[in-house]
Amino acid sequence: MEDDFYATLKLRSGEEIFARVAASEEEDRTMLILHNPITVVEIKSKNGLVGYKVEPWLRTSRDDMFIVNLDNVITMSECQDMEMMVLHQQFVHDTGNGRGSAKINRRMGYISSVNDAKEILEKIYKNSNNKS
Repeated sequence: MEDDFYATLKLRSGEEIFARVAASEEEDRTMLILHNPITVVEIKSKNGLVGYKVEPWLRTSRDDMFIVNLDNVITMSECQDMEMMVLHQQFVHDTGNGRGSAKINRRMGYISSVNDAKEILEKIYKNSNNKS
């Protein structure tokens, strides 16, 4: 197994992903081990500012490592862009090793228990029926 490196991969499926990659020879084929693969989408605001939306490659999985057969890769480009590497590392750090969600805090919105929320919603519902 060779050293890890950052790379952008274009898969046969059309997906473009960015990950820390390690190559591994298995019998007669080459496998790629992808660590915390992400997708990056450029977002442009109305006033011309450009930003990036970073998401995990597979949103429904909690795994942080995936194996891809090299036959499923159209092209791969090793990344030398420090900004992309830092973006990936920040995503991994912020999401607890690349999976899950960021830590919840009060600035994200109101935090309550299920029972508290249920009571509040029931009161709203009852009050709206009384006014009709």
